[in-house]
Amino acid sequence: MTHSMTETPALMIDAHGLRKSFGSTVALDGIDLEVPCGSILGVLGPNGAGKTTAVRILTTLTIPDAGSAHVAGHDVVREAAAVQRNIGVTAQDATLDEILTGRENLTMIGRLSGLPRTQANDRTSTLLAQFDLTDAADRLLKEYSGGMRRRLDLAAGLVTRPPVLFLDEPTTGLDPTSRARMWEVIRELVADGVTLLLTTQYLDEADELADRIVVIDHGRVIANGTAAELKAQTPGARLEVTLSEPRADAPAALAPFVAGPVHVSHDGRRLRAPVRGTSGLATTVVRALDQAAITVDDVELHQPSLDDVFFALTGHPTGEQVAGGERGTGSPTGDERAVGVAGQRGSSSSIGADGAGGPAGQRRAGLAEGGGSDDRPAGDEGAGDQGAGGQARPTGRDTQQQAPDLEVARL
Repeated sequence: MTHSMTETPALMIDAHGLRKSFGSTVALDGIDLEVPCGSILGVLGPNGAGKTTAVRILTTLTIPDAGSAHVAGHDVVREAAAVQRNIGVTAQDATLDEILTGRENLTMIGRLSGLPRTQANDRTSTLLAQFDLTDAADRLLKEYSGGMRRRLDLAAGLVTRPPVLFLDEPTTGLDPTSRARMWEVIRELVADGVTLLLTTQYLDEADELADRIVVIDHGRVIANGTAAELKAQTPGARLEVTLSEPRADAPAALAPFVAGPVHVSHDGRRLRAPVRGTSGLATTVVRALDQAAITVDDVELHQPSLDDVFFALTGHPTGEQVAGGERGTGSPTGDERAVGVAGQRGSSSSIGADGAGGPAGQRRAGLAEGGGSDDRPAGDEGAGDQGAGGQARPTGRDTQQQAPDLEVARL
């Protein structure tokens, strides 16, 4: 199927001043988003921040109250049908048809998209091979594991080769091996020129995949940059020194180069302290300790993680902090004592999924449930709505205006 773009715009997603309220609740308060062609934008934020509402607007499922947005060069309100022809959506809560095989699901999507039978069959075989599902192609979907379903879910969004793909938490619930496979596939898509907008609850995923990251909170963009830029703007870098043998004078020797208390392990060999600037610091510290006749086995500088960035920007603890308490990236651990005042707040591994505005997309057929791991069947986890298509289509925009029907359920 030929997409409607005649010329690839420099920005495949270009949104300015998007606002949306639901009654008295402000979901979006004037956000701007820009995603260049062939890149990945990671969208992070706490529950209810407005991430899902933004995705729903960009995928024509919700009409903004104010602002403008273009996807693949088309206005999401005035040219909704053209936008739908150029996008694919992998929604977190979607389902494929349980009573069909993986091959039948993809072939059916291709046929509903208007592909000739031979072309639909060829495209299905290509996607099954690309997503390592050829051996399971003729098994019923209800026999698939969670990881296999998620890969088939993503494949379904690519049947018509859309130039723009929206991925709503594509690896939620997957085991580490399955997550790694999905990351490889996502990188391959970008290498082929696909533009992605990725929402994720895993900060390491955004760090690993996204070219740029946007943090949304209370309906506003509060940070925008590369992972490295966001980390550089966040305090929390720390110095860790391992001595060859304990030295009581080591904390005093480090004091001129650190920005807080020096924590010393009980064996006296490991020292840790927060620092501000890090350029050339390791060399300076080694020289200073050498002048003090203190021998060193190791010197490490640790930059803030995206977890630290997230907490610093939003003030929200991440899921692990809520469940299990703070990890002390700057405060003493069980085997350390502080030489000075208490340390800094720590970090954790993930953030919750956004709850504002409902799921990122609904599909004619819905797509695979993201839960479960690759080593167990997920057929009894709840199939959700079953149907015939593979890509999402608007099923309930929030005004009386009806979205144009699609040749295929692309979004």
